[in-house]
Amino acid sequence: QEHEVEKMFTLKPGRLPQADVKNIIFFVRPKLELMDIITDNVLREDRGRSPQRDFHILFVPRRSLLCEQWLKEQGVLGSFIHREQYSLDLIPFDGDLLSMESESAFKECYLESDQTSLYHAAKGLMTLQALYGTIPQIFGKGECARHVANMMIRMKREFPGSQNSIFPVFDTLLLLDRNVDLLTPLATQLTYEGLIDEIYGIQNTYVKLPPEKFAPKKQGEGGKDLPTEPKKLQLNSAEELYAEIRDKNFNAVGSVLSKKAKIISAAFEERHHAKTVGEIKQFVSQLPHMQAARSSLANHTSIAELIKDITTSEDFFDNLTVEQEFMSGIDTDKVNNYIEDCIAQKHPLIKILRLVCLQSVCNSGLKQKVLDHYKREILQTYGYEHVLTLNNLEKAGLLKPQTSGRNNYPTIRKTLRLWMDDVNEQNPNDISYVYSGYAPLSVRLAQLLARPGWRSIEEVLKMLPGPHFEERQQLPTGLQKKRQHGENRVTLVFFLGGVTYAEIAALRFLSQMEDGGTEYVIATTKLINGTSWIKSLMEKLEPAPF
Repeated sequence: QEHEVEKMFTLKPGRLPQADVKNIIFFVRPKLELMDIITDNVLREDRGRSPQRDFHILFVPRRSLLCEQWLKEQGVLGSFIHREQYSLDLIPFDGDLLSMESESAFKECYLESDQTSLYHAAKGLMTLQALYGTIPQIFGKGECARHVANMMIRMKREFPGSQNSIFPVFDTLLLLDRNVDLLTPLATQLTYEGLIDEIYGIQNTYVKLPPEKFAPKKQGEGGKDLPTEPKKLQLNSAEELYAEIRDKNFNAVGSVLSKKAKIISAAFEERHHAKTVGEIKQFVSQLPHMQAARSSLANHTSIAELIKDITTSEDFFDNLTVEQEFMSGIDTDKVNNYIEDCIAQKHPLIKILRLVCLQSVCNSGLKQKVLDHYKREILQTYGYEHVLTLNNLEKAGLLKPQTSGRNNYPTIRKTLRLWMDDVNEQNPNDISYVYSGYAPLSVRLAQLLARPGWRSIEEVLKMLPGPHFEERQQLPTGLQKKRQHGENRVTLVFFLGGVTYAEIAALRFLSQMEDGGTEYVIATTKLINGTSWIKSLMEKLEPAPF
């Protein structure tokens, strides 16, 4: 409104909404299916009206020749007065979290060999360096990481003027390919935020929840008019309580909530002891903060109850038990009874695919006989159209035959300490608390890079896919950091292909460790969970129209 914007609408087919304006600006990702909607919008515009409205289009983050050609073929390209791009690469989601929100990045890189998203990642990192100084050390693991580092070095060479004199904020950049650690997103996240995402899905920091738990309880009315609209809440660290519990293991959340409830009701009780005007004034001044805390507590108590209903169910427990057996190396090489039962009962396909892929990754691929058995069962139960999805999962390395004839996972698990038997969920002493026993491989790599360094795990790094490398960027004289005693190093970890909330929680845990010495900032192409990730790899085969 400050900039005289009348209204904002989401893009949808049909006529454009009525508005008494001269200019209409489309903000879009360069995707062909969106061009069809825009074409429809433009063609339905009433040309007879006066004054005529002018159209403009802004592609985010880059213009696309393909899209412009498409608009031209539909005969509407000429309707756009301005055709520009808006370079929005990394979007801040929280104080320590940036995402490009490119949901197809993993599929594009690993299935379609399309490296556009890697170019955007490199561009985003160059912008970050222009603002916060050149990052002196770059480490990476994986093919995509190698590409991004090469592009950054090349961009720096091509723009010699980009040498900036800003004191560097980041000491190290760690580029990690998602396919270096395919295991982590497949497992069920067990942190508070991770579970909210697993069960309800967090979209751009918002979550939609079933409304019945949030209805204000009025005496004597009974459940007459229960709300039907889902309850939409924003989740980020601006909310004090959420910042405190988001990264805890779900089993440790209940005690925090009950402690908070006692503190809040004690604070409200204070009002009976406020005698003097001064004391009353003091109490009233704290009221808004207390009321916000009370409503925040009510919301999170409701969410925790919703989640608890699910985590205490038999089905959740059985599923988790199988996951944990696979991750700790039990019976990964034969057909699993629980998975067979789930297929026979036609459980959601994504649940089946997550488990079968998890088994495959924990066994460095499945024996051909076992793999064929699973494929046959899945296709016969869920339909042959899923043969393309299975093919995609194989191409991505998630569900594949064991080629080398030996299983490397146990060696990787032992060397990197990926499975911890005695896990403390209440007061964790290791990152494995985020999956109640399994330490995310990606985060373990970041932890070991900080100390003692990757030289200590050369052998294991060779077993994981893609090259590992180190690059140094020269800093102009006078900008080299002289580290004060007790000052933390800052590492930017960039996940190419997506990151889960549990991995973010594990990195935040490492940042907060007393003797850690490293603070982490996280960047990614997309915030994912196992379900959204597998979904992005599924092919939708439309049935024949006749």
